[in-house]
Amino acid sequence: MKSYPLMVIGTVAIDEVETPFGKRDSVFGGSASYFSYAASFFTKVELMAIVGKDFPIEYRKILEEHSIGLDHLQVTEGKTFRWKGKYESDLNSALTLDTQLNVLLDFKPELRPESPPEFLFLANIDPLLQMNVLDQVKRPKCKFIACDTMNFWINGKRKELDSVLKKVDLFVLNDGEARLLTKEMNLIRAGRKIQQMGPGTVVVKKGEHGAFLFCSEKFFSVPAYPLEEVFDPTGAGDTFAGGMMGYLVKSGDLGFENLKRAVVCGSIVASFTVEDFGLDRLRKLKLNEIEERIEQFKKLCHF
Repeated sequence: MKSYPLMVIGTVAIDEVETPFGKRDSVFGGSASYFSYAASFFTKVELMAIVGKDFPIEYRKILEEHSIGLDHLQVTEGKTFRWKGKYESDLNSALTLDTQLNVLLDFKPELRPESPPEFLFLANIDPLLQMNVLDQVKRPKCKFIACDTMNFWINGKRKELDSVLKKVDLFVLNDGEARLLTKEMNLIRAGRKIQQMGPGTVVVKKGEHGAFLFCSEKFFSVPAYPLEEVFDPTGAGDTFAGGMMGYLVKSGDLGFENLKRAVVCGSIVASFTVEDFGLDRLRKLKLNEIEERIEQFKKLCHF
C-alpha cells in the first residue's frame, strides 16, 4: 500500500439535491469525497470511508482522476449512505428531507500502524468513531489532527464530542454549530470558548460571509469570495476544509501567518464548488484557476 501524508476519514454518499437553480436525483457526495478532491489539488490524500455494493463505478473513477488513495475505501454488502436535501431562499443552510445511514452503521475505521498519516482530518462522523481513530493515532508521527462536526452530534453526543475536542489540534465548524456548542451568540466569544475546550486552533465558517480563525491569542477574519451565482452549496464546508488542509500539508508550515493563507485557500476552493452541482465544477478546475482567484481576492481585500 502507498503512504500518503494526509488522510481523511468521513462519508462517501449518494445525494439528492434541490436548489432554486435546479434539481439532481443522483449526485456524488459525502464529506470525505469533497474533502479529498479539494485537498488533492495540493497534496496526495488518502480517503477512508465505507460504501455499499450499489456504489457506482463512475464515482470511484472520479476520485481516481486525482489519484486519491482508495485502499481504505471499504466496499460491503448493503446500500451506500444517502442524503436528500433542499435549499430554498437561504443557501447557507439545507433542509434535510431524508437520511439513510445504510452501511455507515457498520463503519469501523482502522489505521495502519506501520504507516500513519502525518496529517489527519476527521470529517463529520459519529464522535465515537472519531475517538476510536484518535485512540489508534501515534504521536508524534501524526503531527497535526483536525476534525469537523455537525449539530446532530452536538445535540446527541455532546460528551463524546467533548472528549474528541481534547485530542485535536484544529476544530472546523460553522457559525450555527459554534453558537449551539457554546450557547454564545457572539462568534468571537464562541471561538475563544471552543479553544478552551481543547483545540488550540479553531476555524468558524460563516458561509457567504467568510470565516474566522482563532489561533492561541491571535485572530484573523476573512470574507468570502464574492460570487454572482451559487448553484449548489452542498459540500462547500468540506471543500473548504480540504483546500485548507491540503495547503497546510503542501507548505509544511503550521505557523499563524501560514494558517491565514490556508484559510484563504480553503475559502477560494469552496467558491468554485458552489458554482455547480456536486463535484462537477471541481472536476473542471485547474490549479492555475485557484491561483488566479487568490490573486483577485488579494486585490479585493487590500486597502
